[in-house]
Amino acid sequence: MAKFNELPQVAQVGIAVVLCVALFAGGYYLFTKPILDANEKDSATLKQKKDEIAQLAPYEAKVQELDRQILNLNQQLELQKRIVPDEKEVPSFISLVQGEALKSGVEIRRYSAKPTATKEFYSEVPFDIDVDGPYYGVLDFYQRIRQLERIVNVSNVTMAATANAGSAKVKKTYTYSPTETVVANFMATTFYSVATPPPAAPAKK
Repeated sequence: MAKFNELPQVAQVGIAVVLCVALFAGGYYLFTKPILDANEKDSATLKQKKDEIAQLAPYEAKVQELDRQILNLNQQLELQKRIVPDEKEVPSFISLVQGEALKSGVEIRRYSAKPTATKEFYSEVPFDIDVDGPYYGVLDFYQRIRQLERIVNVSNVTMAATANAGSAKVKKTYTYSPTETVVANFMATTFYSVATPPPAAPAKK
């Protein structure tokens, strides 16, 4: 067999070209093609994800609207709890009324809880209350009670001068200061939510 350098120049060039092509082909299949295949696979995966995102896009606005509705409902629920709290808030109601009395310069002498009237979704809790103080202070106190965020109904109001306190139907008289000109008795009825009992289980046959 003739040596490479003994072959004609045309044959040498041909062999060199064949070797270059073989090396290129080998390099392509060993290195380049796997990379191109991986890129193609990644591109297909990316396209699939983009298609999935595009399908979910219309629901994004609906989810945001649903979140807004949930937030609004939670705010309404919190407001409802302040307007008609549950029965464990009875002490806070007394503190609330006492706070309004202090703002008006009125003295609350007595709280007397009356029987609760339970309805389907709420209960009415009346309190018989005796107060005394300056005339305009008592009027301001009633106005403050009326403007409370929670529901409080004031009824059966009787008022009299301190010199004739018995006419106001208060349970007890006191030694009043010169600024305390009137005594009053009234019924303050507040409302509490009642937990709805779970439906009764069907009777077993």
